[in-house]
Amino acid sequence: MRVLIVGCGYVGLPLGKELVRLGHDVFGLRRSVLAADEMRTAGIQPLLADVTQPDSLAKLPRDFDWVVNCTASGGGGAEDYRKIYLEGNRNLVAWLAGAPLKKFVYTSSTSVYGQNDGSIVTENSPAEPEAATSKVLIETEQLLLAATKNNFPAIVLRVAGIYGPARGHSFKQFLRGEARIEGDGARWLNMIHRDDLIGVISAALAGGKPGEIYNVVDNQPVNQRSFFAWLAAELQAPMPATIASESEGWRRRGITNKRISNAKLVAELNYQFKFPDFRAGYAEEIVKIKTRS
Repeated sequence: MRVLIVGCGYVGLPLGKELVRLGHDVFGLRRSVLAADEMRTAGIQPLLADVTQPDSLAKLPRDFDWVVNCTASGGGGAEDYRKIYLEGNRNLVAWLAGAPLKKFVYTSSTSVYGQNDGSIVTENSPAEPEAATSKVLIETEQLLLAATKNNFPAIVLRVAGIYGPARGHSFKQFLRGEARIEGDGARWLNMIHRDDLIGVISAALAGGKPGEIYNVVDNQPVNQRSFFAWLAAELQAPMPATIASESEGWRRRGITNKRISNAKLVAELNYQFKFPDFRAGYAEEIVKIKTRS
């Protein structure tokens, strides 16, 4: 297959490398030439364009079988999200109209679920977030799913917190001594290892159904206290301090408390996780830290 990866960064670059290994003809789209050499080394053919600038897309070839949009905002507020995700995807849909496209996979976020009661969340659960940025992600999903009615083969992946080499928000906070346990530490964390996200994207390209949404999360959500207790035991380090919970503040910042189910992903895509839980996923990082100390 001819594959285009939009956003060849932390996820897109190793995804492209894996697809090249599997025998696909892979192109990577970035808005800067800075990563071009790195892409070529991985066997990815670099393309230069900006999804927020339709004129730059118009100059590119469109004969792709598969397209993956895994662009990242790099932080920023709702306006940045609107520009990169909503307008960026709108531009991609318009650019690819009439092209021989078989699959378009978009990596959204599980932050679209606003649940704060610790409940189990599936793809059929209400997606009514409080955070303005997450509301933009819902708009983006709706745009793509509406496009499927005009034969645009969009698949939405709602991705949990990504961790892996040099990545993992709570893990890095713990290592820096900046982690805090909120209230009783019962708030649930949902995660996915980068390598499993790459595997899921590949599975969605091969067997995902256009118009469908899949939660991309590992097999075991963990509450905050249990996560830090495991790290403390593994690294023989003290537990983080406890701070008062501020549920209203959490909602404003988009922090939620839910357990996300991956049952649909496992059943429909038959995906088997390399790292079924955070313990398996962080094992290599823990060994590296112990070796250095």
